[in-house]
Amino acid sequence: MKILVINCGSSSLKYQLFDMEKEQVLAKGLVERIGIEGSRIKHSKTGMDAVTTETPIPNHRVGIKLVLDALLDKSHGVLSSLEELAAVGHRVVHAGEKFATSVKLEPKVLAALKECIPLAPLHNPANIMGIDAVSEVLPRVPQVGVFDTAFHQTMPRSAFIYAVPYGYYEKYGVRRYGFHGTSHYYVSHRAAEMLGRPIEKLKIVTCHLGNGSSITAVDGGRSIDTSMGFTPLAGVVMGTRCGDIDPALVSFLAETEKLSMKELDDLLNKKSGMLGISGISSDLRDIEEAAGRGEARSKLALQVLTCGIKKYIGAYAAEMGGLDAVVFTAGVGENSVQVRAMACEGLEFLGIEIDNARNSVRSKEAVISTDASKVRVLVIPTNEELVIARDTRRLVSEN
Repeated sequence: MKILVINCGSSSLKYQLFDMEKEQVLAKGLVERIGIEGSRIKHSKTGMDAVTTETPIPNHRVGIKLVLDALLDKSHGVLSSLEELAAVGHRVVHAGEKFATSVKLEPKVLAALKECIPLAPLHNPANIMGIDAVSEVLPRVPQVGVFDTAFHQTMPRSAFIYAVPYGYYEKYGVRRYGFHGTSHYYVSHRAAEMLGRPIEKLKIVTCHLGNGSSITAVDGGRSIDTSMGFTPLAGVVMGTRCGDIDPALVSFLAETEKLSMKELDDLLNKKSGMLGISGISSDLRDIEEAAGRGEARSKLALQVLTCGIKKYIGAYAAEMGGLDAVVFTAGVGENSVQVRAMACEGLEFLGIEIDNARNSVRSKEAVISTDASKVRVLVIPTNEELVIARDTRRLVSEN
């Protein structure tokens, strides 16, 4: 069974084609600058160099057509016919409270996703455009939606309700939703496999750390709390996002700096975070390099980030009533030896002990805690596309 996985943005489209018999990636690529001058598709067949083609791509329908053409290409393609495609799986950011699991994308589901656009105005329209584009080009191929928010629908009300007038929750759905759910699901289950223990018996904190970051308490395989909130702005400090701040700071800045709501949104989402503190970059690699040269604000940015991670690990251990494992994943979590070490420093009282030699690993699975550590600390590269492909296969195979 061959399944195409698509992650659609407003002007981009990432894709991977899986052979699900062996769960192998046959090809992958990126369509960039859709509807913008200089658009292109970068396609790579597994085992071969990537091929980049610059061509006008006015909309997502044309982008999908180029993806299919690349997959059928005689020299770098992997399909002899589109009939080999069993299904298409889509990453969809926001499903509100409507879906707690992946679903087949039928008309009533698409209608529900459109109702969620106010909750994710930057993401859901792009996701829906990708779904519509596939429907036009491949009308007979079943499609499945896998939602970033779905994994967190198991949170208790005490974890997701905000202490604002309750009517706002009833009227607008104002609550904590959480994101990166597919990643948290994958790495928590993979951690259980690596530890040789049933996930139903484990209490795990998963740290998805990248330009956008979130931390989740996974108790018995279920998300019971997560750091991101109504939007992806909440939680630990991120590349350009501020993370948790005093809400009164927003009105203070609006009044003192004479900022509009749009300017405030831009400030908190695009000019804050590691960039705002360091004044150098949102890229952690640049900040670590600057900190190594002794630049005080870059050192401070690292300290703020790792202090925040530490707080969430401790809080979630308390919330779950114990802790068996901590998992680091995503770009920063998988690659920053320094962030992992600083985040775990001082947590020995919880049973966390890092082995410095084991912690030198980058971008591959490893247990980085000492043999004596009561809490296992792991590095697990995330694989959201594989989760999407697996869910798509399951749903398509049910009928």
